[in-house]
Amino acid sequence: MESATATTAPGIPLRDLTQEQFEAAYQTDRFTATVLSNRLRYTVQHVATGLLYRAFSPIIALAMDFAGAICAPPEQGYSMVSVTNGLTVFLGTLQDGVRVAVEEYGIDRLVPGDLLICNDTSRMGNHPNDVCFIRPIFHEGRIVSFMALRAHLIDVGGITPGGFDANKRNTYENGLQISPRLLFHAEEPVRETFSLIFDNSRFGEIQLPDYATIKGCCRLGEDLVLESIEQYGIEAYLGTLRYACDATAERMATAFEELPDADYEGESLIDADGVDADEEYRLKVKLRKRGPRVEVDLSGSSRQARTAINGGALDAKTSIGVGLKEMLDPHGEFTSGVFRNIDLVIPPGTIASALPPDGPVFFYFEVGSALVAAMIDALSGALGEKAFAGDCGCHNVHNAYGVLPDGTPWACSSVAGAETGPVGANAAADGEGHLCPYTINIISPAAELLEAAYPLMIMRKEYTRDSSGPGTNRGGAAILKDIMWTGPAQHTTAPLRFRRPSGVGVQGGGDGGQGGIWIFDVEGRDLSRQSAFVPVDDSVYPSATAVAGMLDPQSNVLDPDGEFAYSASQDWRTDANATWRYVTNAGGGYGSPLDRDPEAVKRDVRDGYVSIEGAARDFGVVVVGDPEADPEGLTVDREATARERGR
Repeated sequence: MESATATTAPGIPLRDLTQEQFEAAYQTDRFTATVLSNRLRYTVQHVATGLLYRAFSPIIALAMDFAGAICAPPEQGYSMVSVTNGLTVFLGTLQDGVRVAVEEYGIDRLVPGDLLICNDTSRMGNHPNDVCFIRPIFHEGRIVSFMALRAHLIDVGGITPGGFDANKRNTYENGLQISPRLLFHAEEPVRETFSLIFDNSRFGEIQLPDYATIKGCCRLGEDLVLESIEQYGIEAYLGTLRYACDATAERMATAFEELPDADYEGESLIDADGVDADEEYRLKVKLRKRGPRVEVDLSGSSRQARTAINGGALDAKTSIGVGLKEMLDPHGEFTSGVFRNIDLVIPPGTIASALPPDGPVFFYFEVGSALVAAMIDALSGALGEKAFAGDCGCHNVHNAYGVLPDGTPWACSSVAGAETGPVGANAAADGEGHLCPYTINIISPAAELLEAAYPLMIMRKEYTRDSSGPGTNRGGAAILKDIMWTGPAQHTTAPLRFRRPSGVGVQGGGDGGQGGIWIFDVEGRDLSRQSAFVPVDDSVYPSATAVAGMLDPQSNVLDPDGEFAYSASQDWRTDANATWRYVTNAGGGYGSPLDRDPEAVKRDVRDGYVSIEGAARDFGVVVVGDPEADPEGLTVDREATARERGR
C-alpha cells in the first residue's frame, strides 16, 4: 500500500482549500503544483521516448514493453508520482519494488551517478525479464527522488531462450534472479554485475547497448527533474510530489463513495497450468465496500500452479488497482494514490501470490487479466452504465527460437503470437477490435518489422465474422492471425483462457466467441507445390495439429460445445514454412442486442464483422443484399426486422 498519507485536513476536498491552506499543505501555490505535476509527466514520457527509439531489444523497440516512473524520496514512502503511458502491469510494483531494492541495498550507500538494478520476482514483482533500473536523484547532498525504468530484457537465462515458457517448474528454471546491486557506480560500470548478467544470459550483443541506453535515459530523467527544482525550488517540488498522490487518492475515494456499500463477489478461471488439462485455476475476488474504502480479498483463489503461470502478490496489487481505476475513475492520473483507500487480503501461496522456489512467476500478466475479469464479474451489476464487457482474456504469447543457416542464434519472444486482441463494449461504444487485454498496454508490432527481424512471415491478420459478443453495442471481433515460420524453429505458447468465454457480456449483452490455436504443416510446407496461404474454410482443420481451444473432435474446428484441446505443455519443433494459426477470444457485448440500431447492424454486415445470417440470429435484423458483390447496396428490411425482433 501507499506509505505516504494525505497531507490535507480530512474531509476537505482539494478544490475547496483556500490559497493559504493549499500553500501550508504543499509549500507552493495551486498553479505551480499543477505546472510541476505536468512537468513530471513530461519528464517520464521524454525518458520513455528516448528508450523506445534507441532500444535494440525487439520487445522494447517494437512492442513498448517498458515503463518509466518518478518515485518520491524515502520520507514520502517512495510513492510513485508520475508514470509513462507504458505497460500497466508495472504500475503497482514500481513503488514497492523501488523501496525494497533501495532499502535492501542500503540508501546510505548510494551516491550520485549510481544505477541500482534488480529483477527478483519476490522482491520486485513481475517476471525475471522485467528488470528494474533505479537512479537516485540528489539535490544538495540529499535524495529527493528516484528515476526508475522497468524494461523487458530479451533474455535472462533459464531453460528457454526468451523465457516465455509455461512449462518451467521452479524459480531456478525461470532465469537469473538479480538481487539489488549496482550496475553503475558514480557513472562507471560495475564489471562484477555485468559479468554476472552476461555469464547467465543469451544475446549479450543486443542487451549490452540497451543497458547503456537505459543508463542514459535515467540520467536524462534526473537532469529534467533537477531543472524543475532549479526553476521552482525544492520545497515546491517536494510539495508537488505529495499533491500528485493526494489528488489521485481523492479521486479514487470519491469514486468509491459513489459505489453502494455492499459485499461483491466474482471469479474467473484459468484453463490449466501447462502440466495437463485436468486442473483449472480459480481467481476468486470479494470486494467489501464501505464508504470511501474498499477491501479486496482473494481468499478462496486456487493454490499456486505447478508451472510458471503464477503471479506474485505485488502483481495482484497492480491488477486490483488498475482494474478499479479503469472501472471507477478511468480519466485521472495513475499514481500511488490509487492504492491509498484500498485494503488487500492476499493469502500466500495462491496462483496470485505464489511463493518460491516451487511457485515460479512468469505469466503473471495472465493472472492479472483473470483478476480484472473477476472484478468485472463482481461489479458489473453495481456499476450500471459504467460497466464494460470482458476482453480477449489472454495474450497467447508465442516464444520461438532457433539458429539461422549462418549459425546465428535467434529468439522471438511475445511479439509473433496473438498478444493483442479485442476488448468489450461499454455504454458509449462498440468494443475495439485490436487492442490488448485490460491489464496491459503492449502494442502490436508492424508485420514488416517482424519479418525483417525474424525468419517468419505474417500471412494473415483479420477479423472473424460473427465472433463479437452481440449487444446494443457489440464487442470487438476476434482476430485470426497466421504466422508462417520460414525456417526450422522451436516454439512454446501459453493459451490459458479458451475453455470458457473471457469476453463476458454485461447489461444483457452476449458473450464473445472463444478462440483456439492450430499448427499447419508441422513437418514443413513445400511452397513450390503449395500456396503459402493456408485457407480459412473448415476443410483445412482436420489435418491441422490442435494446440488449444474448444474444438469439435471430428472436424477440429471451433465448437463451444466441443472438447477442450490442450497441448501447450509441450515444446513444438516445426520445419520450414509451418504455419501457426491463432484465433483470439472476442469481446463481450453491452446491452440487449435487440436494441442495437439496425443501421449499425447493416454496417457491420457491410464491413465483414457480421454475416447476414448472424444479423438475423444475434440481433433480429434482416439485412437484404450481397455484402461481397455489392456491399454498399445492402438494405434493412424494416418490416421483417420488426417481426424478427418481436419473435
